[in-house]
Amino acid sequence: MENSRQLRKWLDDMDLPHPLVIAGPCSAETEEQVLGIAHQLKDTDVNYYRAGIWKPRTRPGNFEGVGAIGLKWLQKVKRETGLKTATEVANRAHVDLALEHDIDLLWIGARSTVSPFIVQEIADALEGTDKVVLIKNPVNPDLSLWLGAVERLYTANIQKLGVIHRGFSTYEKTKYRNIPEWQLAIELQTRFPDLPLINDPSHISGRRDLIFDVSQTALDLNFDGLMIETHSDPDNAWSDAAQQVTPARLVQIMKDLRIRKESDEETEYNNKLSNLRAQIDVIDNQLIETLGKRMRISDEIGALKKQRNVAVLQTGRWNAILGNMILEGESKGLSEEFVLKMFKAIHQESINHQEKVINN
Repeated sequence: MENSRQLRKWLDDMDLPHPLVIAGPCSAETEEQVLGIAHQLKDTDVNYYRAGIWKPRTRPGNFEGVGAIGLKWLQKVKRETGLKTATEVANRAHVDLALEHDIDLLWIGARSTVSPFIVQEIADALEGTDKVVLIKNPVNPDLSLWLGAVERLYTANIQKLGVIHRGFSTYEKTKYRNIPEWQLAIELQTRFPDLPLINDPSHISGRRDLIFDVSQTALDLNFDGLMIETHSDPDNAWSDAAQQVTPARLVQIMKDLRIRKESDEETEYNNKLSNLRAQIDVIDNQLIETLGKRMRISDEIGALKKQRNVAVLQTGRWNAILGNMILEGESKGLSEEFVLKMFKAIHQESINHQEKVINN
């Protein structure tokens, strides 16, 4: 698959004055609930009304969706409000039912994206469709797997494609439900700048109080739209209660979000920007030089450990370094999350250097 302006034609043809907005409840619960939320979103910036019909839960026994009856509720939403509809599909049967009920947008969830078998089954079922099809990133940060899913759908002659960035699972404890790993989405955007990129701040955040900040970050990174879970009574939602916002709060979020210009032609702005970027280039080169020096010292430590037959990993030393660097980073305005990621990567590279010396 090659990048082409044709990839975003379906979005450009909508000629929106704002980013694309997909919103609605995590799960369709009752007909009254689905229609009630839809009518509250009718005259807002929402372009597609989403509702989960089949819910792939991590563990059995939790609410797994109302099933096909919910598709009839979505049909009623379209008739009564004019909103286009959207839902998640995870197999051929879901696709057939969604198409039968004229759902306008289908998305493949993170748990499905991890399986090429599932993606291929869905691609075969959708071959040649004129529906919009979006692919969420896989559960783990694997860009090849994500792009592979897109390519399977592209090969099935599906013209209206896009991707949804919903963050990635991690065993680490962070403030996010799923860590954003923004750099992965940026890399995808770099490879395919015309492939519509939607952000799902609800699943990244896991908490409604973080929705706005994550949404603004996405728009600052030139994402094309947002998918936000919206419920009239979030605290009593049947699934993912903590991350849903009320329709009124959603409207306020959309009003408060700032849409940045991609650039500015003013000479003074460009001169200042060039100067600041030049400063960053100098510091980046210094960082690489400093890291190179650090690894050369690691090589010497490896040689010393080899001479004395000492194990590479020294847990006490590592924990002390990490604690000190987190405190030092905070004093310099660096987040704990960033410092942890950076020093874990440096530590791993240091271990690699020492092991290479010891085993050579």
